[in-house]
Amino acid sequence: MSTVGKVIKCKAAVAWGPNEPLMMEEIEVVPPQANEVRIKIVATGLCHTDLYHLFEGMHKDGFPAVLGHEGAGIVESVGPGVTEFQPGDKVIPLFIWQCRECRFCKSPKTNQCVRGWAVDRHNVMAAPESRFTCKGKKVLQFMGTSTFSEYTVMNQMAVAKIDPAAPLDKVCLLGCGVCTGYGAAVNTAKVEPGSTCAVFGLGAVGLAAVMGCKAAGAKRIIAVDINPEKAEKAKVFGATDFVNPKDHNKPISEVLCEMTDGGVDYSLECVGNVGVMRSALESCVKGWGVSVIVGWTDMYDAAIRPINLISGRTWKGSLFGGFKSKDGVPQMVKNYLDKKVELDEFITHKMPLAQVNDAIELMKHGKCIRTILSVSPE
Repeated sequence: MSTVGKVIKCKAAVAWGPNEPLMMEEIEVVPPQANEVRIKIVATGLCHTDLYHLFEGMHKDGFPAVLGHEGAGIVESVGPGVTEFQPGDKVIPLFIWQCRECRFCKSPKTNQCVRGWAVDRHNVMAAPESRFTCKGKKVLQFMGTSTFSEYTVMNQMAVAKIDPAAPLDKVCLLGCGVCTGYGAAVNTAKVEPGSTCAVFGLGAVGLAAVMGCKAAGAKRIIAVDINPEKAEKAKVFGATDFVNPKDHNKPISEVLCEMTDGGVDYSLECVGNVGVMRSALESCVKGWGVSVIVGWTDMYDAAIRPINLISGRTWKGSLFGGFKSKDGVPQMVKNYLDKKVELDEFITHKMPLAQVNDAIELMKHGKCIRTILSVSPE
């Protein structure tokens, strides 16, 4: 039976409030309106930003919501005015839009766009309108995507069409974590061949940053994490050294400076901790060192000594790895299919969506890199 033009009732993992387990509920998803696409989500990753909203940010106006922003699926139907997509297309939802028309989209200097949910609602992490209801209540669309649902509705500016040969349970990781880390090294830091890098935090984003440093030709890549179990995994992606700050009785920045004759050329902070951000900057060599903030947080101020910048270091931020979303994601899918980037190695667990709370516990305790949640059959 065709679902085109009809309200779809489907399963979704709903966050009714902060610090609460997600609940599997039946929700209603309305048909796509003008310039919108309704997508059947096949698979989704669980990202730390989902946990941030649930357990750290906890903005009261951000609930109830369907979380998830690292998914892949198939177009079910399109609304009026949509010409880029048709039913059956394989796609990846994007939490950063690319309208191709605004000042930012036309500039090669940024991947940010003036359109989308984040324009003035970044703290709530959802737009005020929604295409979801549950038990008669509006349910917000987290980061404009909500991939913890069998169906979601997206503006066509926030969807990337990908190669039909792409395995959705792998390339879903390109919706956030892998692009974020890999691009931070390649696009934002612009790591140079023969350079020395340090990557702080070895979750999926940090490991992707390690992979990006290797792809850019770095000769030495120092992986930094307080979890010793991450050491071997980091080497898989190209790390040459592993340093655990807990093994030293001096600041990690001093340790790295001693290891590298004054500091690394590039450092990437992939934790979302303002103290680590400072350490990453101080680990860079004076004169030309570049440090990139990749980890997400909006809760605390970061503090530095001005001399660390006056002496020639550069401190930068990177959102979604600097990739213009509709252009960059299909290219990264192609890179995966061409075996130029790794994805399979990030996946440590696979579960059905109904076990999302188990996946959350794995991530909270550092027991996984990425858990893939199966949402709908392809």
